[in-house]
Amino acid sequence: MNANATVSKKPLLIGKGLPPFESIKPEDVVPAITELLEELEQELNNLEVTVKPTWNDLVEPLQKLVDSLTWSWGIVGHLMGVKNSPELRTAHDTVQPKVVEFLNKLSQSQPLYQAFKSLRNSDSWQNLDSGQKRIIETAIRDAELSGVGLEGEKRERFNAIELELAELSTKFSNNVLDATKAFSLTLTKKEEVEGLPPSLLSLAAQAAREKGATNATPENGPWRITLDYPSFVPFMQHSKRRELREQIYKAFISRADSGDLNNYPLIERILDLRQQKTDILGFNSYAELSLASKMAPTVEAVEKLLEELRSASYDAAVKDLEELKKFAASKNAPEANDIKHWDISFWAERLREEKFSFTAEELRPYFPLPQVLDGLFGLVKRIFGINITPVDGEAPVWHQDVRYFQVSDETNTPIAYFYLDAYSRPAEKRGGAWMDECITRAKIVENGQTTVRLPVAYLQCNQTPPVDGKPSLMTFSEVETLFHEFGHGLQHMLTIVDHAGAAGINNVEWDAVELPSQFMENWCYDRATLFGMAKHYETGEALPEHYYQKLLAARNYMSGSGMLRQLHFALVDIELHHRYQPGGEETVADVRNRIAKTTAVLQPLPEDSFLCSFGHIFAGGYAAGYYSYKWAEVLSADAFAAFEETGLEDESAIATCGKRFRDTVLALGGSLHPMDVFKSFRGREPNTEPLLRHSGLVAAT
Repeated sequence: MNANATVSKKPLLIGKGLPPFESIKPEDVVPAITELLEELEQELNNLEVTVKPTWNDLVEPLQKLVDSLTWSWGIVGHLMGVKNSPELRTAHDTVQPKVVEFLNKLSQSQPLYQAFKSLRNSDSWQNLDSGQKRIIETAIRDAELSGVGLEGEKRERFNAIELELAELSTKFSNNVLDATKAFSLTLTKKEEVEGLPPSLLSLAAQAAREKGATNATPENGPWRITLDYPSFVPFMQHSKRRELREQIYKAFISRADSGDLNNYPLIERILDLRQQKTDILGFNSYAELSLASKMAPTVEAVEKLLEELRSASYDAAVKDLEELKKFAASKNAPEANDIKHWDISFWAERLREEKFSFTAEELRPYFPLPQVLDGLFGLVKRIFGINITPVDGEAPVWHQDVRYFQVSDETNTPIAYFYLDAYSRPAEKRGGAWMDECITRAKIVENGQTTVRLPVAYLQCNQTPPVDGKPSLMTFSEVETLFHEFGHGLQHMLTIVDHAGAAGINNVEWDAVELPSQFMENWCYDRATLFGMAKHYETGEALPEHYYQKLLAARNYMSGSGMLRQLHFALVDIELHHRYQPGGEETVADVRNRIAKTTAVLQPLPEDSFLCSFGHIFAGGYAAGYYSYKWAEVLSADAFAAFEETGLEDESAIATCGKRFRDTVLALGGSLHPMDVFKSFRGREPNTEPLLRHSGLVAAT
């Protein structure tokens, strides 16, 4: 990036290159985005007047316009996730309606829509490559789903709905963040922290210091427990104080269900507006509207797949619970006959320790982040032939802990870059883990010169930061999460598509987008990969073999319960968006409880308001799409099975298979339908058998 750009008066308007994070302030957002929208509005008007139905006169100028908005508004969205503040929120909420309004105008442009249709019917159609054709077909479909065919009152109503949905989604998300932040439990007596692992005691003491208990130490407290995942999950697994587990569990499941942060009315309104939108566009249900742009052909196909998995996992989940009860009884636990929701994690963790005789905590010292990264980078070199090197300092960052890396091909030519923001910062960064695009690959023609713009990814995790002089020591599930997000990153970074609209994850159907990420998780259990990274951070000693055997055995521990939980979410989501009638006899909580009868072994508590924090479907892109995780998991398990079939010990076979995976799944992006991409890698359609086998729910044949 050139130096002049960095010192530009308006860092949010540079429009290309890496974002100058150190000079972007919340007060820049409103003026910059307002100015940008005025310019883009003018450009759109000009384009509508002059547009011709050719690739160069329609798609390229339109992509340029979209790139411009994506660059600036993308930075604001990114900072909302990683550096949230009251000032930024206010700025975001001030301009968001204008952005939505502009996007509606863009997606409902009649002149552009007609030009796309003319282009599809023109003689030049035959000269376009598959990526170009898919971009044009998607543009036509998306315009139709965005109400391009609407006129007069219908169009006004549709746009008002889109605007209100965007606002509700932000409000839903903020309510969950605020409700999570609002609760904390400060413990002062040693007996109250009985059973808690050292890593949680360190984190809890740090949280107490942040809230003013300057003398808090891991040994003597006070200890502050929060509903943030790195605090909540280990507390539920390890706290010996049943009444405290109950208190924390009930706080967690009732987040954002009352007072000023109550999400129930928002849920009703969101579902009602989605139904209205569906009616205007002429679909039978929001689920059908959602599937119009996904890989799954119909709601029936989705429910058939979910039922296939449900019937394979329900009995296994019943057995899991019986086993926990028996185990608790063998330990003379008073709750053995009456196991409650807040006992499950605790007893599941105790049984896991006894069965496989290790704790998630014991493994942490073997997984310091720097080593895990070495292992991950070693793996992608082995299977995809790429080299990853740190280039910290070459890119501006939003927090001093953020790292920057370069990805090069076999000839050491740079092909992509990525940021890694690994640690939890509950005060300003949202929970969970995600990959996002900073820059998308594209061929750029400027002043007659053609260059390829290299992709840059954001990778976000939320693991324990380095505390008390130790590096960030990861649980095995955090290792899997990192591999997962890196899989998304690979699809974004290793694309060979030169049109931004179909490069990387762009134009990939939503239910296929988890394929590379879930595929990468399988490698955490691969012997060579695991031993390549699991070494004790102090002694350098390799992970003892017995731990590896136990990890393998533990992989399918309670997998029936884990599978059933995901199917519960997916079926509730489909039901709410396919059959539920807002304002009818049944409430959303009734729907959830009805579905729980066949998808949960312990029925939800009366005060369980899980839906109020179900951001995936009410504040994220998973509405009528939560099934995508399982749909894509079938694809990813089957893809990994291709490597198993060639033999995981056979380096040259692995490299050959890896090259095929890279050249298809990772390279082709959205330039072909995902079923065609999958078949070009696997030679056939996907099969559920590998997923059930990997989950231990069907015997290996």
